[in-house]
Amino acid sequence: MRLCLFQPEIAGNVGAVMRLGACMGVAIDLIEPMGFSWDDKRVRRTAMDYIDHVDVTRHSSFGAFRAANRGRLILFSTKGQASPYEFAFLPDDILLFGKESGGVPSEVAATADAVLRIPIRAEVRSFNLATSTALALGEALRQTGGLPSVGAG
Repeated sequence: MRLCLFQPEIAGNVGAVMRLGACMGVAIDLIEPMGFSWDDKRVRRTAMDYIDHVDVTRHSSFGAFRAANRGRLILFSTKGQASPYEFAFLPDDILLFGKESGGVPSEVAATADAVLRIPIRAEVRSFNLATSTALALGEALRQTGGLPSVGAG
C-alpha cells in the first residue's frame, strides 16, 4: 500500500503524512509541483526524526507517478459518493489525496479506480489533509491485515 499526495501545498501536512508513513510502514509519493520548497524546515519539523524511517518518492508529474506505480488508484475526495468503510481495499492499493485548496483536476480523477469520501457532518467541508490520510490508511490497513502490531512500538 502507498499514500500519494497530489501537489500538496502545506509543508506541515506533508511532514505529518511522512510521519504517518513511517509509523505504519507505508511509502509516500509526492506529485509536484508542491506549494513549498522541498527543503522547507516545516517538513522536517513536523516529520521530526521519523523522516529517516519512511520511503518518500517525488514525481515531476502525475504521468511520471503513474508510469512508476501501477497499483489500483483510490482517490479520496469531497466529491466521492462511496465510504471507505464500505469499500474493499487491496494490499497494493495507492491512496491518492489532492491538494488542500482544490483536490485533483478532473483528468486525474477520471483515472481513479474508485473515488471515496470519508463521512463527515453536513455542516463542515472537509478534514485536514493529514487527518484524512490517517483515517483512510488506518481503515485500508485494518481491512488488509497490514496494521503494525500493538507491541511494535
